[in-house]
Amino acid sequence: MANRYFGCRGRSLLIWLTVCYVSSMALFGYDQAVFSGIIVSKDFLKTMNNPDANLQGTITSLYNVGCFFGALSGSWIGSSLGRKRSVILGTTVLVIGAILQMTAFSVPHMIVGRLVAGLGNGLNTATAPVWQSETTQAKWRGKLVVLGLVVNVAGFSLANWVTFGFSYLEGSISWRLPLALKLIFCLVILCTAPWLPESPRWLISKNCIQEADVILADLKGETNVSNPAVLAERNEIVRAYKQETENAMSWSQLFRGASEKGGSGALRRFLLGLGTQLIVQLSGINATSYYLPTVLIESVGLEEKLARLLTAANSVHYIFFSYLGMMLIDKWGRRGAMIYGTSGCLVCYIILTVLIRTGQYATDEGLKYRVGAASVSMIFLFYAIFGAGWQGTAWLYNTEINSLAMRMKGASASVAAQWAINYMVVQITPIGIQNLGWRFYLIWVCMQFFSVPILYVFYPETANRRLEDIDIVFEEGLRTWVFLDKEATQVARPHRFVVMEEEEVADAANDIKAKVNSPEFEQVDHPIQSE
Repeated sequence: MANRYFGCRGRSLLIWLTVCYVSSMALFGYDQAVFSGIIVSKDFLKTMNNPDANLQGTITSLYNVGCFFGALSGSWIGSSLGRKRSVILGTTVLVIGAILQMTAFSVPHMIVGRLVAGLGNGLNTATAPVWQSETTQAKWRGKLVVLGLVVNVAGFSLANWVTFGFSYLEGSISWRLPLALKLIFCLVILCTAPWLPESPRWLISKNCIQEADVILADLKGETNVSNPAVLAERNEIVRAYKQETENAMSWSQLFRGASEKGGSGALRRFLLGLGTQLIVQLSGINATSYYLPTVLIESVGLEEKLARLLTAANSVHYIFFSYLGMMLIDKWGRRGAMIYGTSGCLVCYIILTVLIRTGQYATDEGLKYRVGAASVSMIFLFYAIFGAGWQGTAWLYNTEINSLAMRMKGASASVAAQWAINYMVVQITPIGIQNLGWRFYLIWVCMQFFSVPILYVFYPETANRRLEDIDIVFEEGLRTWVFLDKEATQVARPHRFVVMEEEEVADAANDIKAKVNSPEFEQVDHPIQSE
């Protein structure tokens, strides 16, 4: 019989897990962007009986409502079904939503398709990063989780170019085929996810210790679960999970701020993870991501064709700098990426606001042209800094900062909050640009101005640490003013955790030697068999 995972183990197994994960994130990016190019298609508008601007906005933004509820459902679905089956379920729902959209002939039909697709995407965005994070070693976790967000931008860029190219075609193919192309990503996920391993941390939370041992060994490339490194990691996960469950908090206790009686800071960690998503959404990124052509036309003063072309070109530029951020995320650390990223975005938005104000009041055509060119350059610079500093960091930090017992709750609530704020931004941006002009951009300047000190003062570093290292830090009572704690802010893994891990491996090796002939040991420690 064939080996588990078609014989994949260690790095090759991690590669396939990553293929599945990045496919879900590429689907997220593509699905988020494709409709903005379709909503202006003449055949689409004719098919939908020429909806007015308000109805068009409703059709577009209701996708975010579906994502909000899908992400919220991830809390109990991800904890009940597991990470893998949740992704399969979310993708299946997305397939149904895609089929409903590509076959729509009326507004109600399209709205149902948008809502259903949003439900599936919301569940995936809450679950897939957690699955990747919990099956990846600390040395790879940062890069691979952020890689998903780089591919997310690639999906976003692909949608921009696809809709731009199909806009030159006549008939319903100009919008139905771009909607259908997302099924390719769904197919990749549904062909890979079923045979990939479940999160060993989730299995341990369900008391499936032997199965978790086997998967931990497979992920490390080991052929036998008796390897000391495998048992040491399993024992540490069990210890951390027991500590959490003994001090577990329900949703009601969490929101009431109930005491954990010696737990590992669940409420504080929950708020830190939630805060990263709120800071991202209030940075102004989605005011330009969804409406960059509108910004370039109405605020900067460019022609429509040039605005659409620059939007597509910017998405390619965005991919490059998101990739740069992925390569440097473990060197910069999460704190460094967030603090310097926000500071750079703040400077860009201040300059952009001044330029837009100057352009709106300028009477000289030469000055308007120069200001417009400078504004475009500043938007490109903003995307470069955001891509390198923030694009993947918020999603990564959220999967790392929460404990095992709270990880799905934290991920679901944070992603749901992201979609809720996203919906608000999508709704207010056209109105804000039209009624406030250059003053609209001051909103994002103020938000980023207050975000920098919050990140510096309160956010601990999570780079280059095992997830269980972070549990220990909070169990010991991490001080509120994190910036005063050198160990909590350093990028390198604290030396005491390295020593602790070495001792755990040594203890596990000694335990194996002492129990190697024990029947009890045989029940837990068994060679990995072919299936």
